[in-house]
Amino acid sequence: MAEPDGTRDKKALLDDLRIDRGADEPSSGRPIKWFVLIALVGGVVFGLWFLDIPRDADLLPVRTAIALAGADQPVGNSVLDATGYVVARRQATVSSKATGKVVEVLIEEGVIVEENQLLARLDDSIPRAQYELASSQLESARASLQELDVSLRQARLDLDRTQGLATRNLASQADLDRDQLSVEAIVARLERARRDIEVAQASMAVQEQVLEDMQIKAPFAGVVIAKAAQPGEMISPVSAGGGFTRTGICTIVDMASLEVEVDVNESYINRVYAGQPVQVALNAYPDHHFPAEVIAIIPAADRNKATVRVRVGFLERDSRVLPDMGVRVAFLDERVDTAPVAAPEGVLVPRAAVAQDGSGQFVFVVREGVANRRSVETGGREGSRVRVVTGLANGERIVAELSEMTLASLSDGVTVSVVN
Repeated sequence: MAEPDGTRDKKALLDDLRIDRGADEPSSGRPIKWFVLIALVGGVVFGLWFLDIPRDADLLPVRTAIALAGADQPVGNSVLDATGYVVARRQATVSSKATGKVVEVLIEEGVIVEENQLLARLDDSIPRAQYELASSQLESARASLQELDVSLRQARLDLDRTQGLATRNLASQADLDRDQLSVEAIVARLERARRDIEVAQASMAVQEQVLEDMQIKAPFAGVVIAKAAQPGEMISPVSAGGGFTRTGICTIVDMASLEVEVDVNESYINRVYAGQPVQVALNAYPDHHFPAEVIAIIPAADRNKATVRVRVGFLERDSRVLPDMGVRVAFLDERVDTAPVAAPEGVLVPRAAVAQDGSGQFVFVVREGVANRRSVETGGREGSRVRVVTGLANGERIVAELSEMTLASLSDGVTVSVVN
């Protein structure tokens, strides 16, 4: 259907009055953004290529080594070297004598305890009630004994009267016999009452011991190395109650009983004898040797490992020696002065790490990717290494090989790339 002319004229007028916003807006800003991005990338590339910024590809690759303190050698001639572990001859997991609930734990790991020191308390409500019951039974038995004492005095008085009357023929023989038997009966009851008191005292002593057992004490002086229970947990001397019941409060080690156990191959056991001087080096402290001696050779061999166990005792106690530490043992051929010897002075480095020129010996120390030249003084050679007496500290990283090619590129303060 065709629209009227008037309607078309109105629509045309409205279209003429509408504002075209697209004509006033600027064109898209994407070309400007691309220009900015290209400029930034170009600036970065210019900085990398034309400014003095080191790149990994341009750094001098070097292999490094760590300067380590050399271990001292055992004093005397070693006839046999072996490995073993530090063990405690006196170690105990402290538990209770009866099953109970832990109320209080008074120790932590690493605490030094004395003999009979209180370690923990268990719930003693029931044992205390039983102790009080035994105490009441003892008091009752003592009261019964006092009552029988009074009855015995009365019976003896009656017997005396009856005997007086019998002498005057005023009482029959039956009355006299009855009073005599009454006295004997009361004496028997009195003796039984005394025995009842002894039983009550013994029962009270038992309950007192049960009550005291609720306080767990240290069996000997030592150090707590493990805490196994917390307040609120159940504890039992046997594995009862499933996995929710603990079997101990803590583990105590007597540090004075530490020694070394070594498994010696049975082919070399003839080199070991009781009292033989030994030097022990802990794996944790290889630079220190501890004087020791053979305590005993266990007279039994392990057929599976073909070894014989040897006990080695320390001659001096040291706080650094801890249970289950690994050790190296050197059995000496004769008794010598096995006093600890201080570690040799200086550190050991590869021979190729030390160079020399007109100013003396030097190394290059690498720290945070920068190699710095440092003058050193060396001592004797030990195999493929040389001992640096002064100029280097234990643990410092140095260039491992100073060849002519490497020295031509190295200089003090140059940035290097560590390849190992």
